Amino acid sequence: MGFSLGVVGLPNVGKSTLFNALSNAHAQAQNFPFCTIEPNVGVVAVPDERLDRLSALYETDSTVPTTIRFVDIAGLVRGASKGEGLGNQFLAHIREVDAVAHVVRCFTDPNVTHVEGRVDPVSDASTIQTELCLKDLESVTKRLERAVKQSKGGDPVERLAVGVCERLIPHLDKGLPVRAFEGLDEKETPIVEAMQLLTNKPMFYVANVDEASLADLAGNAHYQSILKLAETEATSVVPICAALEEQIAELDPADRPDFLESAGLSEPGLNQVVRTGYSLLGLITFLTAGKKECRAWTVKKGSTAPQAAGVIHTDFERGFIKAEVIWWEDLVKLGSEAKCREAGKLAIEGKDYVVRDGDVIHFRFNV
Repeated sequence: MGFSLGVVGLPNVGKSTLFNALSNAHAQAQNFPFCTIEPNVGVVAVPDERLDRLSALYETDSTVPTTIRFVDIAGLVRGASKGEGLGNQFLAHIREVDAVAHVVRCFTDPNVTHVEGRVDPVSDASTIQTELCLKDLESVTKRLERAVKQSKGGDPVERLAVGVCERLIPHLDKGLPVRAFEGLDEKETPIVEAMQLLTNKPMFYVANVDEASLADLAGNAHYQSILKLAETEATSVVPICAALEEQIAELDPADRPDFLESAGLSEPGLNQVVRTGYSLLGLITFLTAGKKECRAWTVKKGSTAPQAAGVIHTDFERGFIKAEVIWWEDLVKLGSEAKCREAGKLAIEGKDYVVRDGDVIHFRFNV
């Protein structure tokens, strides 16, 4: 299990260029709005040095990384909640993703038009958030109407829904996202989740800067402004030069390290985008390793050993007996499972064991 990340933003902020870099799917990227009419979808491998080192250790026949699904959602504009710019169609695609990467333009280029006629990432972010809040306001209002009718029969869930919606409406009307709404109890949370509200999705910003700014982010006023906004929203900003990332993606993998070094980068931007997404969604990766296959698996942080086993196969969870766990660095350092066992680095864990990011696990089960 990986996760799906929706890439949103105003037209010509670099969404499709970033998508091309991340997925290497070569979505159309033109200098005019709405060139992306259907959402482009790319499923790509998540880079993981731990998996690479384990594969080298075992000289494995097959290496299977975990994946991330990128959805390039076409440019939203002011009025999208009312259907402007085919907005209703595009807004619907956001419901299908786990998290949202909001791309904002933090560079000036007279050759690249801006739909609003100026470069102002904070204003751009506000435009998108306003449209999403308006769409959610419409959804919550409809839910309230239904709840009022159905609560007359005494349905306790619908009575709760009335109260929740009546509190959400003024919140959204102020242009505030649902994820910033406080005061929901454990009975009310499922009601909100069932509405699949757009602004309830975890979100972070991707600041598309020019190449020169990568070495001097403090000197980029546009980047600094979106950084301050993100701080007030308790979210993250990933600085990226989408045009440079696209060049990196087109290179032969063997040539990428030298190119990255020449550009003053230690890694492609994809790595940071993926890490931010994983952190935002509370995801971790555990590994299975052997001569036949080395593989990465994604689970929610806090998952127990049986739950992790169930990601591989439901029978593994149903018939779980125990888990043999080695920390990946110990395995690479000592060179084999046998040596880890001799050194006391292999632990036998039961049903209550909470999986760590980087655990190498062999499950024992019986069905």
